[in-house]
Amino acid sequence: MPRSGDIEAALKYSTVGDGQAVFHASTGGEGENDAQGQFENISVRISNGRDRADSFSLDQTGFTLVQHESAVSDFYDRGQLRDIYEAEAGELVQSMTGASRTVVFDHTIRTDSEVVRKSRQVRDAVPLVHNDYTDRSARQRVRDILPAKEVDALLSRRFAIVNIWRSIGGIVDTTPLAICDARSISESNLIAMERRAGDRIGEMQQATFDPNHRWYYFARMAPNEALVFKTFDSSQDGPARRSLHSAFENTSAATDAPPRESIETRVFAFF
Repeated sequence: MPRSGDIEAALKYSTVGDGQAVFHASTGGEGENDAQGQFENISVRISNGRDRADSFSLDQTGFTLVQHESAVSDFYDRGQLRDIYEAEAGELVQSMTGASRTVVFDHTIRTDSEVVRKSRQVRDAVPLVHNDYTDRSARQRVRDILPAKEVDALLSRRFAIVNIWRSIGGIVDTTPLAICDARSISESNLIAMERRAGDRIGEMQQATFDPNHRWYYFARMAPNEALVFKTFDSSQDGPARRSLHSAFENTSAATDAPPRESIETRVFAFF
């Protein structure tokens, strides 16, 4: 039986598994994300995870919602992100995973308002069922970011990439983030997808539709909450390895609801 806040919404899936699709990432304030390939919008039930939050965890479902106050007063201030938020984010992931070391390596601010995108020079949301990394691109990201003399030792042990997603502009209502229970994801539905951006060419994952996918979101997320989820885990011994996710349009949002403004912060967790 549907629970309060559950939503029927269309998510954009790939229709073919040929690996030929390409994702063109937008740049701050300019254009929109563009995915080239064959896709279909499929209506799915996205359950409100609020009343079952205790059943989610990084190692079981691949995601969880946490209360998390930040001392940052302006997330558009890159100095505050560097001097305040990176320490907060690293400590949060370390406390949740038990990692021996964390490294914050990326912040992406997104909004569904074209006016805000242009004025703040930030990016749009991604309405595509995807995961940020393949096994290959996750390892390459470590090589891209960290000193070469450290990389081989770090990659010889377990590591993960964890995202922290939060609102930076009030309650999220118009374009929430849907996230898929990792236990319902089959590797056979995942397809490598080239990702092109201004500074590099990488690789992400798209997915074909699977009726077994169990989708969740957290209704009306506030700035003192964080959705923490894995986009990669090198361990193949049981923990959830990745989480499909997608922005979606909440057609039940009030017509005067403010635009979504969010930040996603990516963190390496080394064990």
